[in-house]
Amino acid sequence: MFINSRTLKREWFSNIKADILAGAVVGLALIPEAIAFSIIAGVDPKVGLYASFIIAVITAFLGGRTGSISAATGAMALLMVNLVKDHGIEYLFAATLLTGILQVLFGVFKLGKQMKYVPRAVMMGYINALGVLIFLAQLPQLTNVPSTVYLITIASLLIIYILPRFTQVVPSPLVALAVMTIATITLKLDVPTVGDMGELPTTLPIFALPNIPLNLETLNIILPYSLTMALVGLLASFLTAALVDELTDTPSDKNQEAKGQGIANIVTSFFGGMAGCGMIGQSVINVQSGGRGRLSTFSAGIFLLFAILVLQDWVKQMPMGALVAVMIMVSIGTIRWSSFKNIPRTPRTETAVMLTTMLITIATKNFALGVITGIVMSTVFFSRQIAQLVFVDKVLSEDGNHRIYNVSGQIFFVSIEEFLGKFDFDELVDTVTINLTHAHLWDQGAVAAVDKVVLKFRRNGAEVKLIGLNQASATLLEKLTTQENPPIVEELITH
Repeated sequence: MFINSRTLKREWFSNIKADILAGAVVGLALIPEAIAFSIIAGVDPKVGLYASFIIAVITAFLGGRTGSISAATGAMALLMVNLVKDHGIEYLFAATLLTGILQVLFGVFKLGKQMKYVPRAVMMGYINALGVLIFLAQLPQLTNVPSTVYLITIASLLIIYILPRFTQVVPSPLVALAVMTIATITLKLDVPTVGDMGELPTTLPIFALPNIPLNLETLNIILPYSLTMALVGLLASFLTAALVDELTDTPSDKNQEAKGQGIANIVTSFFGGMAGCGMIGQSVINVQSGGRGRLSTFSAGIFLLFAILVLQDWVKQMPMGALVAVMIMVSIGTIRWSSFKNIPRTPRTETAVMLTTMLITIATKNFALGVITGIVMSTVFFSRQIAQLVFVDKVLSEDGNHRIYNVSGQIFFVSIEEFLGKFDFDELVDTVTINLTHAHLWDQGAVAAVDKVVLKFRRNGAEVKLIGLNQASATLLEKLTTQENPPIVEELITH
């Protein structure tokens, strides 16, 4: 992707100091989340840490939204659990590779703009479900553990939520982790730590191809996971980009974002990383910390790698209770509580879509199924609402022999019944004029309905005239009409 000097300066070097400082904050804050997401997925912490480093650096160069942060995420980790458990980590790397390829194709074919058709109610349901599932994923870490773990979790939450009232110089989750780690070491507390969960990286990631058989059986195993991760990852990334668009009042390129995310996932699959996507919480932290350019995203990845390689001994001794507290904070911050507070003021159909999307996603742990269900529901509700917006004004001539029906609205398969109910077929008149100037015929069902109206009036002895069809409706009527002695279409067109 060619970048001219003006674009390079604007996107990379127009906000150097603030971008580097914001990136440092985000990079450090990514450590506990990357480790926690790795644990959710059932893999070593290094898998999430490597992924977060690589994805952040790649999207800094190739992403479609400056200032947005992408890394290993809870949304993607939740989708990997069964794949890792049933088939092993090598299949996860292969699924990550295929996920990236699908996302690149999504961007190449410029399908990014189609995300605007995802209703807000569906997005809210998706985000709320993500928050709930992240919380539920922490429960195993709080089951059958020493009571000290609960004290550490509660103390960490108190630090996380109380400290920002006094200072925001250092992210409160990092302070909570530091304090609880020092306390665990000093008091020699016997509690689960990050080091108990798996190996942390000691070197830069190493290139390696996924060690799996290349056959149709492998494809059948990874394709469902990859397709779901590709869609969920893009949805999360586009939501993140849209939020940063709003916060900074600047546009983003959704198709480039899809390609950038895809390439990042392809690269991370070759270096022992898991699939990732845009991070709403970390992107907000970046923007609020002053990050605006690509340098902030790049800095986040670099500082993350530096921290895990240089501060590894400290990271290993982090108590899991503190990490659980961080993830509970992420869960609480992810859920859009306003979507529940506004239920009394929100249309019932939108509330139903939001809750259904949320509940199906939580019940099945399948984000794609939840989103698709929500979109279908929204489409049905919208169609029903549009169907009711069919109006027919009736005018009778002074001599009582000529009835004029002035139709307005959208005529399609859902509104046919409403349309047919507007005509009085028992009325005895010599001539019936149906004026469709303010109506539109959308499908075969609409043409069949017009046919039915015309034939019924003709069978009752009335002469029927259709006037006012627009070009598109007239073309459709000409192709599909079955009327006996149909009117000449050219005479119907007025606009």
